[in-house]
Amino acid sequence: MLRVGYTNWKAYSMTEIITPDRIIQALTEIRREADKGVDALYHAEVDLAKKQLEADRIESAAYLRIQGLVADRTALAKLESSEARFEVDLAKAKLNRIKTKLQQIQQQQSAIQTQARMVEITYLNGR
Repeated sequence: MLRVGYTNWKAYSMTEIITPDRIIQALTEIRREADKGVDALYHAEVDLAKKQLEADRIESAAYLRIQGLVADRTALAKLESSEARFEVDLAKAKLNRIKTKLQQIQQQQSAIQTQARMVEITYLNGR
């Protein structure tokens, strides 16, 4: 499962000494997190689709079962499916959280790549 929060590597400031090996290690860790994130995103999308389908099924079944005016049937059907709709909302929140984490990982990767370029320039100018 994708960890949402602190990762094991630290983003170094440009004034700190960082080795090419540490940059490679950081990029490898970020890539692993991104791979987990893609898988977690897929599972969250599947979970959301299943919960949406179930909520729609509950609402439709209730609508067909309930007698009365259309407005009453609609209102009561929505009421009966409210718990399932809540589960849908939670699944959406989980999906959004994973998307946010993937964006953070992408930003972290860009920062490390920038640092890698700076280290490369430093080593080239040091020769």
